Amino acid sequence: MSWFTRKEKGIHTPTELKKETPDGLWYKCPSCKKVMHTREHKTNAYTCIHCNYHEKIGSAEYYELLFDKNQFTELDANMSSSDPLHFVDTKPYTGRIVATQKKTNLKDAVRSAYGPVNGYDLVISCMDFDFIGGSMGSVVGEKIARAIDYSITHKIPFLMISRSGGARMMEAGFSLMQMAKTSAKLALLAEAKIPYISLLTDPTTGGVTASYAMLGDFNIAEPGALIGFAGPRVIRETIGKDLPKDFQSAEFVLEHGFLDFIVDRKELKTKIATLVGMLK
Repeated sequence: MSWFTRKEKGIHTPTELKKETPDGLWYKCPSCKKVMHTREHKTNAYTCIHCNYHEKIGSAEYYELLFDKNQFTELDANMSSSDPLHFVDTKPYTGRIVATQKKTNLKDAVRSAYGPVNGYDLVISCMDFDFIGGSMGSVVGEKIARAIDYSITHKIPFLMISRSGGARMMEAGFSLMQMAKTSAKLALLAEAKIPYISLLTDPTTGGVTASYAMLGDFNIAEPGALIGFAGPRVIRETIGKDLPKDFQSAEFVLEHGFLDFIVDRKELKTKIATLVGMLK
């Protein structure tokens, strides 16, 4: 058994030979605090394998999950916001746009694309919260309107994936006008008898909830998503009363009749394809 005995004391490994654990190898769930391998988390559609917490994701992840083999064609990919009001807060709006574009590698808070989903053609507009809180400005409204136009022209169902803090204050009235524009376009989509599915994710609030997010032929949501117009704190301070348990959660909204159903992200592609197949 002498081979179990360390003969030399004080053995040190040179720094250059030490191996560090790569960054991003592990994912810690913010809900249950348990750790899993990042690859396992991604394979599970970015949901926790222990508690099913749905991590907040963006358009790149949703497109990968939904489009067959991640094959799609993006619409209006290079459209970017201007500064109609010459708005300045802690920094000029133009500077904020440029900095956010560099940080996120996105042009604005929504991307639109079309491609196959389980064999069915589908147009998808998906919001990215990382771009100024997913706020709805002129570009967001215009890209959604053009995506709806594409759906009407090619008679392809339309899916809107919402995740937003509401209207973009730096564009003021120009932002609010997008509520009317997108709603009018959806009325034309309905007139053409083309299906519209609205998926509400965490969070969907403000003018987005007050317009296109709630106008679907089917309004669906992910588990635990925050859905509302004003935030819970604002409502609590306004009415001076405590709010019900789980107020504005997807489950609460479903119970009160504002959603058709809640869908687990792991089943999202199958459910969307089934709906499209039923409605075509």
